[in-house]
Amino acid sequence: MAPSISQTALVSIILLLALHQACTDASGKKETHLHFFFHEILSGDDATLLQVVNPSNSSSLTFGTIVIVDDMLKDGQNENSTLIGRAQGLNAVVGKADSAIGSMLNFVFTDGKYNGSTLAIYGRFNLGTVIERPVIGGTGLFRMATGYSLATPVITSATKFVYEFDVYVYHY
Repeated sequence: MAPSISQTALVSIILLLALHQACTDASGKKETHLHFFFHEILSGDDATLLQVVNPSNSSSLTFGTIVIVDDMLKDGQNENSTLIGRAQGLNAVVGKADSAIGSMLNFVFTDGKYNGSTLAIYGRFNLGTVIERPVIGGTGLFRMATGYSLATPVITSATKFVYEFDVYVYHY
């Protein structure tokens, strides 16, 4: 018995849906893993942060403190490592009880394959812990980016912080 028109139409629809799914999966979305080190100098002529709001007039970070940053992204934890970009943005102490920090950063890549591209990172963290924050956007090679970042403290001293970053980015 020959297939009916409705059976042929159903098979055609199923094939079209399968083709659409295959095209969607092959849409060009890529996953990129970035690994670099974030260097922050806390004081002196080369400081990479500036406290712009100090509600308690003290040197400690208290609720309401706002800091502008222009930190270095390097390919290694050593201060002589190659500069690959900057982390520019602001941090604010948003937690009264735990001194949690809300962070809005743009990773601006200035060297290598991602030169001219940026990633936008936003989230909350506590100092001294592994910091997980979402990637909420990007430009250049990271246009329409999503993903997440993990930052692990490597060096914490009175004069500098160095964090090891692993960033997992999904982009087109």
